[in-house]
Amino acid sequence: MIDNVFASSKNPATGRPYVVGDTVKILSHPFRVSGIVEAGKGGRKLIPLDTIGQLVDAEGKASLFYIKCDDPANDDRVMDEIRSTRGFENNTLTTVDSWLDQMTPNKIPGFNLALEVVIGIAVIVGFLVVFQSMYTAVLERTREIGILKSMGAAKTTIVSVVLRECAVLAAAGVVVGIAGTYAVRIIMAHFFPTMDFEISGLWLGLGAVIAFMGSICGALYPAWMAARKDPIDALAYE
Repeated sequence: MIDNVFASSKNPATGRPYVVGDTVKILSHPFRVSGIVEAGKGGRKLIPLDTIGQLVDAEGKASLFYIKCDDPANDDRVMDEIRSTRGFENNTLTTVDSWLDQMTPNKIPGFNLALEVVIGIAVIVGFLVVFQSMYTAVLERTREIGILKSMGAAKTTIVSVVLRECAVLAAAGVVVGIAGTYAVRIIMAHFFPTMDFEISGLWLGLGAVIAFMGSICGALYPAWMAARKDPIDALAYE
């Protein structure tokens, strides 16, 4: 038997979702799908214990027991009773929440460091791209800047114009990036329904702040350069 999440994935043999009667391979052995159950049973594919014991050459043995409590508040009491049962004193007992905590990035050696390196590279690349774009934009608008300065615009006004333009573009980029992230999740869920794609508000906010601040920092020098241009030279620029 398979659950409805796995059933919604594409069957390589037919090119469509799995249905009763299709063949599924488990440990290189073909199995006929006899039913589809609701997700949440502890696995995507379900076969008899005797069968899996024969496949892994461990008949009559089990490596893990999953016990569902009537109330999560009773988890500790149930584990204490199991430990007090003769023959189970040395068994490893843990709750599902505790086990999932061990699967977080903080528990994987080097993962956070690698993630920080990738983020740092992305920030540097983004900074350089924004810097180059705004520098080019300032060069292309030299005459416009000269006209503004000849009309009495202060340096702070010129800097404000450049930074506001960059801020608008950065905000639009953040919105497009977030929308693209959700679009990728929808596409992934369609083609790979068994793959979890989590999007947290914390990371969205952090990414938006990094992108916005990186863009503003990249535009600071071009804005300062524009404010320092001589009006006469700017008006004579071709």
